[in-house]
Amino acid sequence: MPEIDISVLWRYWDDFSAGFLNTLKISLMALIGSFLIGAVIAVFRIAPIKPLNWFGAAYVEFIRNIPLLVTIFFFYYGLSSVGLNLDGFVSGTLGLTIYTSAFVAESIRAGIQSVPKGQLEAARSSGLSYIQTMVHVVMPQAVRIVLPAMGNQSINLVKNSSILAVVAGLDLMYFADSVNSATFQTLSVYTVVAILYLVITLPLNFLVHYLEKRLNQREIRNTTHKPRSRKLSRGLDRPLN
Repeated sequence: MPEIDISVLWRYWDDFSAGFLNTLKISLMALIGSFLIGAVIAVFRIAPIKPLNWFGAAYVEFIRNIPLLVTIFFFYYGLSSVGLNLDGFVSGTLGLTIYTSAFVAESIRAGIQSVPKGQLEAARSSGLSYIQTMVHVVMPQAVRIVLPAMGNQSINLVKNSSILAVVAGLDLMYFADSVNSATFQTLSVYTVVAILYLVITLPLNFLVHYLEKRLNQREIRNTTHKPRSRKLSRGLDRPLN
């Protein structure tokens, strides 16, 4: 029965550390990019402008129903056919960002629609534009509501980054495949890889739970000690449509 030899981590420390750091970079860039794009698409989906609604819906349905690998191949192989050559790191990060943004958009949209409609009406009646209302009133509340879902999306993004190995994305899985080819210690190599992924995802999971707890405590304090204004309390039982 093959034994697990963790010493492979120290013998190939340079490879594993390079892949680990690149996975962190890819995940961070894709997370920020997918959140920004997803927030914009979510606003489009509920905006009172039909063309924006159609664009947002088409974006989500199109991207969400295409495999991640196909999206990455589009940037890596598809763009190269028209003269735009992107390396595996860049094309993989772009593909991961675009793919995840569709799921982020749906999570944020659900959060926006759960914010009481009275909040939107009160903000608009006070003179704020639609964009200002979304940025300063609705989105902060929606983010708090969808924080658990966003945490799950973040963890899925980290795990999905392993697919960049197929386009030489220089991620953790790419270097693990290289070490495995050199040592043939498959069980040991991928056990080390699993541990390194846990080093990323477990703290992220704890962070999400911590933030969720803190935000809930802050909301309870605000509700207890700060009376709501008449404008903002009007129609709180009506969710956004």
